[in-house]
Amino acid sequence: MKKLTLGAAALGMAITAGAATAQETVMIGEPSWPGARIMANLIGQVIETRLGGEVGYAPGANAVIFAAMDGGRGDIDVHPDVWLPNQQSFVDEYTETVSLSEGSYEGSSGLCVPTYMAEEHNIRTIYDLATPAAQELFDSDGDGMGEVWVGASGWASTNTFSVRVRDYGISTFLTPTTEDETVFYSRLRDLIEAQEGAVFYCYAPHYVHALYDVTMLEEPPYDESMYTMVAADQSANWFEESSIMTGEPVKTIRVAYSNSLLERNPAAAAFLSAIDMEASELSELTFQVVENGVEIDEAVATWMEANSDMIDGWLGLN
Repeated sequence: MKKLTLGAAALGMAITAGAATAQETVMIGEPSWPGARIMANLIGQVIETRLGGEVGYAPGANAVIFAAMDGGRGDIDVHPDVWLPNQQSFVDEYTETVSLSEGSYEGSSGLCVPTYMAEEHNIRTIYDLATPAAQELFDSDGDGMGEVWVGASGWASTNTFSVRVRDYGISTFLTPTTEDETVFYSRLRDLIEAQEGAVFYCYAPHYVHALYDVTMLEEPPYDESMYTMVAADQSANWFEESSIMTGEPVKTIRVAYSNSLLERNPAAAAFLSAIDMEASELSELTFQVVENGVEIDEAVATWMEANSDMIDGWLGLN
């Protein structure tokens, strides 16, 4: 991976040079999950209000965003929320044309249940889902099979958790589903209000941990020798060739951007190289947007005003 290593002085020079010359509009990819949409807006507001640039937003899945960044034509210049190792295959494929921010934040992922399911029915580990009892507890539609939401279509993690529920034997008792996140969380709300069974892919940072009392199920500690995940873009038989019998590794989340910005908009490229968000801050922002109904641009603007020193650090101004 060719990363930028601009220090504070170089970043200041890039900003000064950018202010003196016309800068191209920065197109920011906008994946579907809330954290990514918030990070996209945050990046956009910093470029507009602190760098004096122009931005646009382009919704798209991971593969589309990475391919556009690789093209370097400005169709999409930024992926605001790259989860590694989930999206490592894209990073490896476009190593000559796409860079990652030096800063990052940590994330975790697994399968969650409402805490009342853990306490009342002793559903505490991943193995507790591979039982006839779980089949009955998590059958919300009355078809005789339980359900487990493994994520939305297009997420790299959805493929990973589809493999996981197969290899743990869970899919014998629970049918994996891939509804859109908004659709699933609407259904989850109803299930929790009725104190019924629900099991679903979950990750942190995410607003669900503030919204509901949920428990992430225990899994064996991550063991590289028991974790083989073949990316869908690497093999048509990725599902058959993959095998996972261990917990997920700790995630590292970064911003990715097209190397073409180095020439097209060096001030933006320098900023994107240095951005270093904190997981706790993003969790609070997602909670404000999703639970409290605050518009994303309003929530981000308020956060930026309260965290100007952090943004100054990204811009090499302190």
